[in-house]
Amino acid sequence: MAVPPASLSSRNKKYFLGVPAPLGYVAGVGRGDDRHAPPTKRAKKKEEEEEDEEDLNDSNYDEFSGYGGSLFSKDPYDKDDEEADAIYEAIDKRMDEKRKDYRERRLREELERYRQERPKIQQQFSDLKRDLASVSESEWRNVPEVGDARNRKQRNPRAEKFTPLPDSVLARNLGGETATTIDPSSGLASMLPGVATPGMLTPTGDLDLRKIGQARNNLMNVKLRQVSDSVEGQTVVDPKGYLTDLQSMIPTYGGDINDIKKARLLLKSVRETNPNHPPAWIASARLEEVVGKVQAARNLIMKGCEVNPSSEDLWLEAARLQPPDTAKAVIAQAVKHIATSVRIWIKAADLETEIKAKKKVYRKALEQIPNSVRLWKAAVELEEPEDARILLSRAVECCPTNVDLWLALARLETYENARKVLNKARENIPTDRQIWTTAAKLEEANGNKHMVEKIIERAISSLSANGVEINREHWFKEAMEAEKAGAVYCCQVIIKSVISYGVEEEDRKHTWMEDAEQCALQGAHECARAVYAYALSAFPSKKSIWLRAAYFEKNHGTRESLETLLQRAVAHCPKSEVLWLMGAKSKWMAGDVPAARGILSLAFQANPNSENIWLAAVKLESENSEYERARRLLAKARASAPTPRVMMKSAKLEWALNNNEDALKLLEEAIESFEDFPKLWLMKGQIEQQLGKLTKPLKPTIKEMLWCDPNKISKCRDWFNKTVKIDPDLGDAWAYFYKFELLNGTEEQQAEVKKRCVAAEPHHGENWCRVSKDIRNWCLGTDQILLLVAKDLPIPI
Repeated sequence: MAVPPASLSSRNKKYFLGVPAPLGYVAGVGRGDDRHAPPTKRAKKKEEEEEDEEDLNDSNYDEFSGYGGSLFSKDPYDKDDEEADAIYEAIDKRMDEKRKDYRERRLREELERYRQERPKIQQQFSDLKRDLASVSESEWRNVPEVGDARNRKQRNPRAEKFTPLPDSVLARNLGGETATTIDPSSGLASMLPGVATPGMLTPTGDLDLRKIGQARNNLMNVKLRQVSDSVEGQTVVDPKGYLTDLQSMIPTYGGDINDIKKARLLLKSVRETNPNHPPAWIASARLEEVVGKVQAARNLIMKGCEVNPSSEDLWLEAARLQPPDTAKAVIAQAVKHIATSVRIWIKAADLETEIKAKKKVYRKALEQIPNSVRLWKAAVELEEPEDARILLSRAVECCPTNVDLWLALARLETYENARKVLNKARENIPTDRQIWTTAAKLEEANGNKHMVEKIIERAISSLSANGVEINREHWFKEAMEAEKAGAVYCCQVIIKSVISYGVEEEDRKHTWMEDAEQCALQGAHECARAVYAYALSAFPSKKSIWLRAAYFEKNHGTRESLETLLQRAVAHCPKSEVLWLMGAKSKWMAGDVPAARGILSLAFQANPNSENIWLAAVKLESENSEYERARRLLAKARASAPTPRVMMKSAKLEWALNNNEDALKLLEEAIESFEDFPKLWLMKGQIEQQLGKLTKPLKPTIKEMLWCDPNKISKCRDWFNKTVKIDPDLGDAWAYFYKFELLNGTEEQQAEVKKRCVAAEPHHGENWCRVSKDIRNWCLGTDQILLLVAKDLPIPI
């Protein structure tokens, strides 16, 4: 019996499936698809498409780069072209390598930013997948099978089924009575309002949704009240504090939850890729701590400690995350794995609350790490002085190159033992200056000042021999520390020994003055005093250094130190009036007037014709009501040094003593000798005004001072020339100048002033603007306005 074709037996199976293709058949050629064509045909067709004609139109031409296309694209491609292309390709490759790192980094950043903005679905649901680990086996079994329900009707078409009506339904329908009305249950009756019952008694069909919502809320409130009032139930809900409890359960992290998920994934990837990298475990634990999952953080950090038991950072982080009691156990495990970690031992001591327990921890730590300076210092801080001395004796044996331990031991020892300790310290550490300065301070504290200078000199020579640079700044700091410790002599010796190191001969004065100022600014007054003392010994005749030192003692020293310094200063600089006057004033302010007179008398001998000293002596006597002495001193001064100030002070003294006639006589005598001293004229005018004789002296005085004095006309003319040169636009100046020439000048001089004024064309001035802006003078020129303004000006006499 012949077997029918498969296509006839099954309409879903095609007859040509499994049959070889005809010879020369290419799929898709009939509809223009050449993807399955042979490579030679595709290449030929592509070359035909690419051989476009070049656009050599003028619109495609540029003066700099020529045509847009290549002019030689149709020429044969020879070896020279191939070599040139290779060279250009190598250059392009080289240029591309220069920016390779930047390009790759930018690509990675863009890719990371893109992944952060558009995360994969796998990343979004990774936290939910992680929660599947907590699903129990029974829950997994209760998960229903999904099945494959896609296109089920199309894939498995089923014939239409007809189910007959059950007999029970037919029997129920046959048992009912025949009715002429329509059965409402059949669905043919309309629920229209007003049909069942005639009139307005039938309610309308509109629903009040607001009332339904209120009823639902009331029902929910009743249920909540019943639950909150229930005593028998195990769960009682507090409706008022429910939201508050929820708020307290929210993690402290306020960022986006997606960022946390991404961070978890990244850190998990780092941990899995490199589990021996402690920072990855620490970062993961801190992330969980930030989001409020402290227990997860503890689990992670402990797992990291298991993977990396030799990382002290992991153990310290684990101790930080654990409660105090658990932290002690964690640190105990850490000590077993890394017993040589100083930080672990210090953390173990910090976790202890009792001093005795801390001491015990430190002693165990020192047994494991005897060369740790940090552990020795921490252990010594907890001990009493006697126990600390014993510990330090052992510490310097274990750590002989630590200066602090040696110095601490020296402080706790007696004088003799301290000297031995410092000598041993110098043997072990020959390049440290603190040991030498400590030895010098020790000798000064025990009254051996003669040893201080020797120790500092030996220190500088020893350090230089061991190749240590003598740095002035460092030694100045040591001197300041010595001053703070009360070792003033040691401070002075250090300054004296190092002040000249590294300073040029011509820069000594300037550098030393800066050193003294810096010391004074930092409160190291003894250091500054030592600098000034050394500078004065090097430059004893420099008045400026003596003045600086005197001002320093005045501001920061005592009166006795200032007076002692000034006595030395006037001995080296007897011609300096300021130094004499400072000494006299210091005595005077202290109430010792005779001593001040003695200083001024010595100043007279050194400076016989000094105006300042004469006037200082007069002031001293007048302030102490010794007016006769002041008169005699002024008389001697007028005889030996007749200066304008001396004459003025003489007249002022008589005026103050109400001897106006004597004061006027002195002023008249002074004006004859010093007529260009303005204060003499002013005092004379004031005295005359006080006596009621203003008119008599004022006219000749101002007249002589201004225009009408024949001896001062040329000087006044010079002043006017300077005035109009400085401000040629000031009309009042030109008018006064012209007025002056009208009274005292010639016609040529008057014409010259007028000519210069017309050339300048002034526009400002109170008197000038009043005349020039008058409407009646609108047509007048500059020369005519000058005449009017000068005519109206008063003569200042």
